[in-house]
Amino acid sequence: MSINDPRNPSASAAPLALYVHWPFCVSKCPYCDFNSHVRDRIDTDAWRAALLADMAHEATLTAGRPLSSIFFGGGTPSLMPPALVADLIAAADGHWGLAPGVEITLEANPNSVEAARFADLAAAGVNRVSLGLQALDNEALHFLGRAHDVDEGLAALDTAQQVFDRISFDLIYARPGQSEADWQAELARALAFGTDHLSLYQLTIEPGTRFATLVAQGKLTPADPDHGATLYELTQAMTGKAGIPAYEISNHARAGQESRHNLTYWRYGDYIGIGPGAHGRRTGKATLRHKKPENWMSAVTRNRHGTQSEQPLTGEDRAREALLMGLRLTEGVDLDRIAALSGISVPHLVDERTIDQLIDIGLLHRRDARLQVSAAGMLLLDAILPEIVTV
Repeated sequence: MSINDPRNPSASAAPLALYVHWPFCVSKCPYCDFNSHVRDRIDTDAWRAALLADMAHEATLTAGRPLSSIFFGGGTPSLMPPALVADLIAAADGHWGLAPGVEITLEANPNSVEAARFADLAAAGVNRVSLGLQALDNEALHFLGRAHDVDEGLAALDTAQQVFDRISFDLIYARPGQSEADWQAELARALAFGTDHLSLYQLTIEPGTRFATLVAQGKLTPADPDHGATLYELTQAMTGKAGIPAYEISNHARAGQESRHNLTYWRYGDYIGIGPGAHGRRTGKATLRHKKPENWMSAVTRNRHGTQSEQPLTGEDRAREALLMGLRLTEGVDLDRIAALSGISVPHLVDERTIDQLIDIGLLHRRDARLQVSAAGMLLLDAILPEIVTV
């Protein structure tokens, strides 16, 4: 594939994805970096004008490329006024045009306040919702810092299924004290709801988080890695049998129901990020918006966009990112494609000798230029990537 091939995400006519970051929460969130994101009142007109200006700036740099997906994420995007969501979708259509079958996703917390807005959001143009259920156990939800309980979460899921054609929800497993039987029962219940997409993540202890503090204090014992591996294998078996196998290390879908927006990230396509803290990758550059809402708004007022930085990506940057993202997918990566978009030959992208060794023990598959991590290899992905990626 040449760098000018329209299937190449760096080509000028290739489709784009648009990410809209809405930073505000209505209550203190355990995952939020800024308490200032909590708002009782928001000047919707000011935010509409600023988001539209930020979008228009990006449109001038990417004209002629239709949008394949729009994703509303961030703090509590499901509490955005539906009229604002509709205005942003209409503006995006006016700037770029929406590709046939465009996917328009909105993240939502599974509570009654947000669920009551689902019909209006669907009328505004949202056609897919991603619900942050996170657990089907009240004690676990409390541990994870969630405000909803199981009954409220499932009521929101029921409402979503009545309103949207496409629904995804996420669960976190390998929680402290969670046995194999516990997870098997919880996942079986989740699969019985019949959604076409599930995001299933193992609990990880990230530095600087509340969980990391609890571990350091001896108040939290993370799941043993071997136990986590057992739960991962159970997850693959159950979802595969249910007809929603993994297409990415933590994401599962029926055929054709994969998240098209996230596939743009993982396949290293171009995407635009607008709103506070939004990242983007487009035309060979990495873009970053000011993170704090007030700083972003001030930048838009000054410059008509909220960009904090825009850095050219070297060939090595692009190759590394494409490999690290793409090898998360069960489909793997096309090494010839990555060589074309980065200008770096395949032998300089990966360690061929190590790849051959890992193929011999069943952790990788390779057919011509297609390199894939096997099901067994996905358990060791974090260890495999630095061994084979050489850029």
